[in-house]
Amino acid sequence: MSNNAKRITPEYEIVEDNETIRYLEHGYPCDLIRWHAHDDYELHYIVATSGKVFVGDYIGNYSAGQLILTGPRLPHNWICQHDQEEVQLRDMVIRFDHESFSHGMKIIPELAEILPLLAKAKSGIEFFDQDHDYLQDIFQKVRDSSGLSRLIIALPLLQKLAQGRSYRLLSTVQIDLKSSETLQRKINTVVDYVTQNYSQDITLSSVASLIGMSDSHFSRFFKKATGNRFIEFVNRVRVSRACSLLTETDQQIATICFQVGFNNVANFNRRFHELKGVTPRDFRTQSNIHIEGIAPVS
Repeated sequence: MSNNAKRITPEYEIVEDNETIRYLEHGYPCDLIRWHAHDDYELHYIVATSGKVFVGDYIGNYSAGQLILTGPRLPHNWICQHDQEEVQLRDMVIRFDHESFSHGMKIIPELAEILPLLAKAKSGIEFFDQDHDYLQDIFQKVRDSSGLSRLIIALPLLQKLAQGRSYRLLSTVQIDLKSSETLQRKINTVVDYVTQNYSQDITLSSVASLIGMSDSHFSRFFKKATGNRFIEFVNRVRVSRACSLLTETDQQIATICFQVGFNNVANFNRRFHELKGVTPRDFRTQSNIHIEGIAPVS
């Protein structure tokens, strides 16, 4: 969603300073949909829409039912596909901070069971094989409760996720983004531009000028903020889109190559193999095993 898109759906965030567990939700379009980072953990349950998900240096597909935990200062965003109609409820989020659990375990040692989960969240975690009726019920109960009742409802879910073995870590680097809101908006502008124009020729210079930076300044800034060199980021977006086309269509691989913005098949095959560990042809063959051919931890 572009920065100048108008929010047309309701959103709200329940944030009480004395609450360990907070809650927020939003529909689509919404001003909350942007590339950003903050000090809290967030457990995102996607209720509707599909598109691209960005967590640290990870870029992949998302659809309704996805459950992801992001850690403090780890940048993230979910960008809906271009033809997505507005929805009243897209994302349900449970938010909490690290101090509540690290301090709380001194009084309630059992809270230590959750700490390994929080350590993994520095990379972002996608959970699989979840009971979606259970998840929606828990998130709704968290939304509709407060105080001790909310904490008692949320803790079993966090315990369940901490004990689960069907998951994958997302970001290959642990980004601790401390940039200002202004700089986060600049990165969000770049992310939106690339996801909307990946099929075209995109140069570092043109994007740097888009946000008023010199080439060298932008190159350093983008690498620090996202964990990717700019050209690596563009290639990740293009390969991620190619994954969707390989699994959802029967188009020829050469056609997909040019459709996602690569200028020759050899380069496409090379970049695809670097990021996915298989050729586009093998990926298409294996795509019925798991999302983007990557199996969860078991």
